[in-house]
Amino acid sequence: MNILILGSGGREHTIAWKLKQSPKCSSLFVAPGNSGTAQIAKNVPVSVTDFKAIKEVVLNNNITMVVVGPEDPLVQGVHDFFLADEALKNVAVIGPQQAAATLEGSKEFAKQFLFRHNIPTAAYQSFDAQTVDKGYAFLETLNPPYVLKADGLAAGKGVVILNDLNDAKTELKSMLVDAKFGQASTKVVIEEFLDGIELSCFVLTDGKNYKILPTAKDYKRIGEGDTGLNTGGMGAISPVPFANEAFLNKVEERIVKPTIAGLQKDNLPYKGFVFIGLIKVGDDPKVIEYNVRLGDPETEVVLPRLKNDLVEVFEAVANQSLDKIDVEIDQRAATTVMLVSGGYPEAYEKGKVITGIETIEDSIVFHAGAQEKDGKIVTSGGRVMAITSYGETYKEAIKKSYQNIEKLHFDKMNYRKDIGFDL
Repeated sequence: MNILILGSGGREHTIAWKLKQSPKCSSLFVAPGNSGTAQIAKNVPVSVTDFKAIKEVVLNNNITMVVVGPEDPLVQGVHDFFLADEALKNVAVIGPQQAAATLEGSKEFAKQFLFRHNIPTAAYQSFDAQTVDKGYAFLETLNPPYVLKADGLAAGKGVVILNDLNDAKTELKSMLVDAKFGQASTKVVIEEFLDGIELSCFVLTDGKNYKILPTAKDYKRIGEGDTGLNTGGMGAISPVPFANEAFLNKVEERIVKPTIAGLQKDNLPYKGFVFIGLIKVGDDPKVIEYNVRLGDPETEVVLPRLKNDLVEVFEAVANQSLDKIDVEIDQRAATTVMLVSGGYPEAYEKGKVITGIETIEDSIVFHAGAQEKDGKIVTSGGRVMAITSYGETYKEAIKKSYQNIEKLHFDKMNYRKDIGFDL
């Protein structure tokens, strides 16, 4: 079959790499793609939210499956667009419909869903510009640190955690009144702070059945020891060593099952990935957030551990036969380290030539913010490349990634040297 992937990051290169291994995949297209996807698929210069242009690509290339990488097109209703179009309605779309994608599109909607279905999560209240004074009063009832979340999509940067009450009030005003995150912060959710260690749980559902994929842990902050600004993710490890069988049973019983049942009860049509951001408080899991797609850079460690033919798995999602699939997992650990542009997540320069890719051995290079220009691979984004390795333990895997990173170079290249430090 001919397949189209929407997106241009390390996640999409990894999905392409995995789909390409299937004998069922005849032609693979990525819109808009990057220098990595260009080597294994055909890139098409189309925006992930330009649904009319996506329709042209699908019809012109006889595409029968579309895999949606990022959240924006899902929150904007790309799946609904396909279902409503006579020429597209039989194309399989991997990703939830718009109503269900609101789980990521609105923090308040997600919190209401969690409370409605008795899924463990932090206590919260939400506020807008008119109720900012009530927000100040609510902050005064909490113990520090204070957690403020922009309600809408803010490219992974809309969550602020502060220790000082006055700083938290200033930040709330800046989000609600001064529109720090634009439309995304017309509402702000304030939550109680949960003290624990975070991890990600990935579930694939066809709307009725579900399969749990390997756990992963990503590292969001730019600086060593989890310091500095939040990024889209600086590295990841799978499996998560502290997520033992007893803990994972709690995750399935208390969180995964009521989530999938809740989607059906609330009539939220869902065929795709549910990314559950968890925190382990003591021995108990609680939900921090839902995302409605695979995480990045977690994809770069989760999909390499999946032994199944991904096209077959996605077909089962499309025709609601996921219960017939046995998920097979590689028992080795996988780790990935993200190379980023100097200055990221703030201002950075693009167009830096990347050298050494051809010298990498025993690791997989997943391109993210990188493009081909005049026969050279150059940087085109903040997160440039993810270097993924396998090992019997995560320590062995991470060592391989770091050894290979030493062979790579671009001007002002930056990366965290402590991925896995807290395990």
